[in-house]
Amino acid sequence: MAPPREKDTDSREIAKMGPSRRSLLAGGAALGLLGAAGCSRVSGSGAKDGGNLLERLRSQGTVRLGIAGEIPFGYIDKNGEFTGEAPEIAKVIFKRLGVAKVQPVPTEFGSLIPGLRSQQFDVVSAGMYINPDRCAQVIFSDPDYRMRDAFIVRKGNPKNLHNYEDIVKQKAKMATGTAYAEIGYAEAVGIKQSDMLILPDQLAGLLAVEQGRADVFAGTTVTVHNVVKQRNSQRAEATEPFQAYVDGKPDIGAGGFAFRPEETKLRDAFNVELHKMKKSGELLRIVRPFGFTKEEMTDLTAKELCS
Repeated sequence: MAPPREKDTDSREIAKMGPSRRSLLAGGAALGLLGAAGCSRVSGSGAKDGGNLLERLRSQGTVRLGIAGEIPFGYIDKNGEFTGEAPEIAKVIFKRLGVAKVQPVPTEFGSLIPGLRSQQFDVVSAGMYINPDRCAQVIFSDPDYRMRDAFIVRKGNPKNLHNYEDIVKQKAKMATGTAYAEIGYAEAVGIKQSDMLILPDQLAGLLAVEQGRADVFAGTTVTVHNVVKQRNSQRAEATEPFQAYVDGKPDIGAGGFAFRPEETKLRDAFNVELHKMKKSGELLRIVRPFGFTKEEMTDLTAKELCS
């Protein structure tokens, strides 16, 4: 069984948090590119009064959303439609803010923050985990979800793998995604990155488990459950969600929308609408089709996660 869900830990455990989804590698990549991005064309107009991007977006009628092509967070589906947990939230909120159209700008995950800062798009809409490193570069909305991990394992889970410690105990071959925070979680229990199979995404992870190239693929619970269900796998299954720990402390992963630091007016207006959706239950209704449940809803704030 997976560890029981922590009750009322959202605010208590903030100070104990470790890395976040894809933060160890992708966050490092973003930091490495920050110097170049900082020299790019970054708008400072209106910085003293919270920025004027919201007014400009209303005038032009379109907001550009940076996405990383990751199901279920933000992606282009098989019909060529722009969708995902974060984009569907954005479509509703920006319409209420007076911006009728959302335009996707696909990029690699590690390029999202540099791309935002260099004005390649207006907002990051990719379910990005909020952590102090990223908060030093951008400002975040309050999170719209919090997440635990899960595994893809062979049917019947023959090695009885339910957490990272089990991988060590069973000497299992672990796979995970490029720049996923799960790399850090595994390293925290003594698994060397050089011993992991690093793959492009969760679909590649499912195939690796089905083909016997890996015993387990580690990812977020929504991600791995979605891919197993969508592929209707007969040779693999998803485990129950569990809490990842770093140095004996729970790592709380919660994601939100990122904005350029000077655009506090837009971020604040976005937060107002987001909190209305949380209170009414509309937020859960929007994200439920992507595999999110009440368990993923959160009252955490960006301020808590950034501290």
